[in-house]
Amino acid sequence: MNSISSAPNDIHQIFLRWSPLKQSLFGALMASLAAILQASGGLLPGIGMFLSPFTTLPILVSTLVSIRTGMLTYILTILLLLLMEPSELFIFPFTTGLLGVGLGWTFQIFHRRLEIILVNGLLLFTGICIPLYILGFPVFGPAVASSFDGLILVMIFGFSLLYSWLWLELGSFFLRKIEIILKSG
Repeated sequence: MNSISSAPNDIHQIFLRWSPLKQSLFGALMASLAAILQASGGLLPGIGMFLSPFTTLPILVSTLVSIRTGMLTYILTILLLLLMEPSELFIFPFTTGLLGVGLGWTFQIFHRRLEIILVNGLLLFTGICIPLYILGFPVFGPAVASSFDGLILVMIFGFSLLYSWLWLELGSFFLRKIEIILKSG
């Protein structure tokens, strides 16, 4: 697979020029946006289910500021969800939030699509298996039982790779747009 664009590294370089206060405020803004998007799944039945997967993007972008900012944004989002929509605490930390941090981190250190997809696929696979098999929370609803099944594991891994690839492409698209905005401002 080919290389990703230079947008993530260009954006990271722009963020490095920001003051620590500006970086922190941006992280707080991204945490607020992420919490609203994640909570929309429970607060707005129907349309909210289409909005909540986009929670990954604010976490990804804040992780491009720095790993520290990304982790603080991730933690702040968890705390906001605790107040807004506690039922999402089984999903966000293990799936959309973890994927956002993973993508932001891998966009900075890897440059080939396959590496990014594999690492994030493994992260997401692990993040799905923890609430499903260890905590007994039905991540996929009643369709997937919380009892251990090899075929289900293979299907979850395949889904994780596919979802990571989708977010690699979506993230790259949005980052190119964000880069244009940041360079013009």
